[in-house]
Amino acid sequence: MKKLCWLLPIAFILSACPFESNVPLSHSPAEPIDSNLMGYWYGIVKDGSDFFGIEALEITSKSDSTYSITRYGKAAKGDIILPDTSYFTGYISYIGEQRFMNLESSIISFQKKGKKAAVEIKQKIFYIANFERRHDTLSMKTISENFPHPYTGFRTPEDLKQAVLSLSDQPKNIYDDLYSLSYRKIPKPVPLKSF
Repeated sequence: MKKLCWLLPIAFILSACPFESNVPLSHSPAEPIDSNLMGYWYGIVKDGSDFFGIEALEITSKSDSTYSITRYGKAAKGDIILPDTSYFTGYISYIGEQRFMNLESSIISFQKKGKKAAVEIKQKIFYIANFERRHDTLSMKTISENFPHPYTGFRTPEDLKQAVLSLSDQPKNIYDDLYSLSYRKIPKPVPLKSF
């Protein structure tokens, strides 16, 4: 599967990408939205090198059980500033008592066959993030792209859920520390007026 780090919803422009799945943890949204997740969330990314980024999430309700998530990102590497905005649909699934967010996105690629014009191919993908909110802080941990190999190519949400459940019971960490970030809830900044 193609890895496009700039599509990463709740993480960052770093050196790797989180686990991409062709199925979510649930067939469809069933849990009602949590109004405590709504709002504008601000976070800072630092990966230990000279890479430094600022990221914000704007979470609104899309329906009674889905969220519209806009990820605003800006990163600086040396003298280069990379702006980045991504849009996602999210919904909650549970594995035991733990809440996960299914983050739906699409990868658009172009495939050329022979002399014919390139054909646009749109593929739906999901990222899975463990999250919790405490006071004014939202903590997110994205499942690592190093999700063990016997558990790849999931065909059903039940298969993915069972793999996450069985691996969560083992001492091995399935989350990528680089993709763990805490956000603080702040008022949404007002854009500056141009001169």
